[in-house]
Amino acid sequence: MKIAILDAKTLGKDVSLDEFNKLGELSIYDVTKPNETKRRLEDIDIVVTNKVVIDKEMMDCSNKLKLICVAATGMNNIDLEYAKEKGIIVKNIAGYSTASVVQLTFSMAFYLMGHLKYYDNYVKDKKWEDSDIFTHLGRAFFELKGKKWGVIGLGTIGIEVANIAKAFGCEVEYYSSSGKNHNPNFKRVGLDKLLKESDVISIHAPLNIDTKNLLNFENLQFLKDGAILLNLGRGGIINELDLAKAIDSKNIFVGLDVLEHEPIKGYHPLNIVENRDKLFITPHIGWASYEARVRLVDGIIKNIQEFLNG
Repeated sequence: MKIAILDAKTLGKDVSLDEFNKLGELSIYDVTKPNETKRRLEDIDIVVTNKVVIDKEMMDCSNKLKLICVAATGMNNIDLEYAKEKGIIVKNIAGYSTASVVQLTFSMAFYLMGHLKYYDNYVKDKKWEDSDIFTHLGRAFFELKGKKWGVIGLGTIGIEVANIAKAFGCEVEYYSSSGKNHNPNFKRVGLDKLLKESDVISIHAPLNIDTKNLLNFENLQFLKDGAILLNLGRGGIINELDLAKAIDSKNIFVGLDVLEHEPIKGYHPLNIVENRDKLFITPHIGWASYEARVRLVDGIIKNIQEFLNG
């Protein structure tokens, strides 16, 4: 079997790919540009891709392709219907990043709620050295206990976030983006009510027709004074132009790990907000703790082994 990994760089240099060599003849590419995909799929039996698009045109260029392993949970970069038509098996990895995303969710919340950038800079800029008291109370920060935490998208990750928020003493409510989720452990509310009442809001929903631009300039106005909004679901759920306007017109704090188009470009509206201290952006790292990436690679190898033994 010939195996190709099309975007190995997304798996990280610190995670070993040696086990793939035991499964077949391996070709590893750090990145694959759209004009390189066809050539690299020729004569390949099994392909591993994270974000490289494999559509009808790509599948038709390879007569040997039997298995597509997606190095992620989402499979929107694969034409699933055509793969089924051609008899090509598509396998993803579910659940590998839950702990990682949940951890970053709370890291963002604490960073913003505690004004940690401000206090870190206060010390590093040597301002503390000039203080006539032992402490500094330049910006009030607040406890998570007793606050209301709203979750948008109560799937596997959302449930974990809700459970931990509850353990911190939060009252948790959720909005079901699909309208189908009924979890008796938490109170389900409408979106407007959640936005109006929550001190912290975290998004853990997929991007689809129901969630595209779910948060926009109109309903972002519902956010409470000092509210924290976190998106660890998918870019595009929040209209980013509207969000930039809201950050500069309201007293809200925003943490984003995902954007509609990644990586961010210089002309992006979030790059030119005036109130930059109210905005915290990480480069889509929520899924990518070392342990999560090890689980991901192990899961891909298991999928290939099951295919070969099947």
